[in-house]
Amino acid sequence: MVFDPKLVRKDFPMLQREMSGKQFVYLDTAATAQKPKVVIDAMSKFYSEGYATVHRGVYEHAIIATEKYSDVRVLVQKFINAESEEEIVFTRGTTESINIVALCYAREFVRGGDEILITEMEHHSNIVPWQLICEELGANLIVAPMDDKGELILEEFEKKLSVRTKIVAVCHISNLLGTINPIKEITRMAHSVGAVVLVDGAQSAPHLPIDVQDLDADFFAFSGHKVYGPTGIGILYGKKELLEKMRPYHGGGDMIQEVTFAKTTYQPAPLKFEAGTPPIVEVIGLGAALEYLNKLDRKAMLVHEEMCLEIATYKLRQIPEVTIIGNAKEKSSLITFTVNGMHSLDLGVLIGLKGIAIRTGAMCANPTLHHFGLQTASRISFGLYNTEDEIEAFLKALDETKSLIFS
Repeated sequence: MVFDPKLVRKDFPMLQREMSGKQFVYLDTAATAQKPKVVIDAMSKFYSEGYATVHRGVYEHAIIATEKYSDVRVLVQKFINAESEEEIVFTRGTTESINIVALCYAREFVRGGDEILITEMEHHSNIVPWQLICEELGANLIVAPMDDKGELILEEFEKKLSVRTKIVAVCHISNLLGTINPIKEITRMAHSVGAVVLVDGAQSAPHLPIDVQDLDADFFAFSGHKVYGPTGIGILYGKKELLEKMRPYHGGGDMIQEVTFAKTTYQPAPLKFEAGTPPIVEVIGLGAALEYLNKLDRKAMLVHEEMCLEIATYKLRQIPEVTIIGNAKEKSSLITFTVNGMHSLDLGVLIGLKGIAIRTGAMCANPTLHHFGLQTASRISFGLYNTEDEIEAFLKALDETKSLIFS
């Protein structure tokens, strides 16, 4: 299947809808992606024609369900080029994936006085878990700064590293700035002092080809709903030798080998981190989403998203009242901006009445906004289905909204 945004749009039922009586224009894919019909159909079909629990029953439907469920783990392994499917842990999303590393790895290998290094551009999900575990363990949270373009200052990052650094946690792409961080260089620096690296890939997995072996990431986390799959399912990749050393953080059925009142033994990774009945249908939906992406020309898709970014950036820069936040040289397909004299929430409401969905508020990145002296901002973000016509519709709506406010 050759990538064509106008052809692809037909695969997404929500894009055929209206909002506020206008044709729906969706520019909020960085928050969550719309779902192709194949994902919706795969989940519905599984519920209606093949639903059964996994890893437990020996009847036909349970065996088939387990096979389909296990096939998705292999599909994820190939999607990010992990060495083994045993390195793929199913979670509820990027947030839980990061928390698992904080609770299961840090508790084992971080001690009082040790340091965990993050950056100034992190999502709250890559800040709060480390704050909690540092408070618990008496460790120190260190923050590497960025410049006013929204780029990580690598020289300062390297200065923050020391023999006390045990974990480096960094976003691959900033959800607020769009900055693409040089992960290979970051992992090289971190490994030189013996630290492990967790990469928050929530924003990169939908857009960039991911090769965790090439990145040399120790952990990599992403969410199903960002890659055009369902909510409630995420991935934690971890190098096998690290997962084997980590204790599970919650217990229950399926993650055990044997339970007695005296002692419990656990399944090997990844199952020891997947207590309880898993999100079976969500896993099936994730599999359908990845299969859908694999059928597209991913390189052409990336070129198209970069074109959307280039066009929208150029045209927004022509508007005197608009200031773009984040102008990194290496940037993904989102633009955060402010309009002088207009609160972002007002803009979001008014432009929403014109059928256009954008993100407004703090975007789960308060410290990043504070760097630029802001409390809130607005963001447009592009997916594989967005078109130049939609960018023009947004710009027209923005102009009409400005005229309304400033008249």
